[in-house]
Amino acid sequence: MTIGHSTPSPAKSRIANSMGKARILMEALPYIKAFRGKTVVIKHGGSTMDDPELQSSFAGDVTLLAMVGIRPVIVHGGGPQISQEMKRAGIVPEFVDGLRVTGPETVAVVQRVLAGDINPKLVGMLNAHGSAAVGLTGLDGGMLSAQTLVPKLGLVGEVTRVDTTLLDDLLEAAMVPVIAPLAAGPGGETLNLNADTAAAALAIALNAQKLIYLTDIEGVRRSEEDAATLISKMSQAELGELLARGEIGGGMRPKLESCRAALAGGVAQAHILDGRMQHALLLEIFTPEGIGTMVTP
Repeated sequence: MTIGHSTPSPAKSRIANSMGKARILMEALPYIKAFRGKTVVIKHGGSTMDDPELQSSFAGDVTLLAMVGIRPVIVHGGGPQISQEMKRAGIVPEFVDGLRVTGPETVAVVQRVLAGDINPKLVGMLNAHGSAAVGLTGLDGGMLSAQTLVPKLGLVGEVTRVDTTLLDDLLEAAMVPVIAPLAAGPGGETLNLNADTAAAALAIALNAQKLIYLTDIEGVRRSEEDAATLISKMSQAELGELLARGEIGGGMRPKLESCRAALAGGVAQAHILDGRMQHALLLEIFTPEGIGTMVTP
């Protein structure tokens, strides 16, 4: 009679590994039930857009969300790529409070990069992973109307109206809209939108469950220079206090201002995640621990 542990076998190892995967799926089940049929607006941007592996991971995550009945809407940026193209055209990029100063020459570059390059590449990547993605700009179907924000920024828009007719039809057909942040001005001119604020405006209009920002930092820090001060979860009131102190600047401030606006507009949860981490979306949505920073009312 054999006493003690039996001889290890490859079959037992495979079974243990499979059981671990099954437990992960069961942990995700309550979240799939809770968010099935809900709209999730995801702002995709930063340097991760130039990394093929991260792009592939992102596309797989979005496809999985769609296949389990969640309704993803993608709003993409393209700041680094726009700046590179501006320099090639002899235009010096200039920013005020994290927003790009946009003259007539710049808005032509912005439209060319966003609508002509980044958007179709992202749509192609999503479709290659099994999504039914559709490329759009805020100009399509009169989706986004805007007015100029402040004169010093030039053709930078502030959203004044969102028409969700086209998006509602696409979501009802289980399509994944992929939107470049451009809007029509009062005279029909093209306005450049900050992708963060465009995502927030769309999340409010679509009555989204979640607004998610994928960025180049692991989340919101109380001190921008100290990674140990990462905030895992905070309330809308705490976010307001953080912004009031004026210690958050650069590109993070528009994200936080947009989170606050989205929550005030009825969005249930806002998230700022590290897009440099593979499967960041799945880890945030389908696990109790999550990653990054979550802001709730």
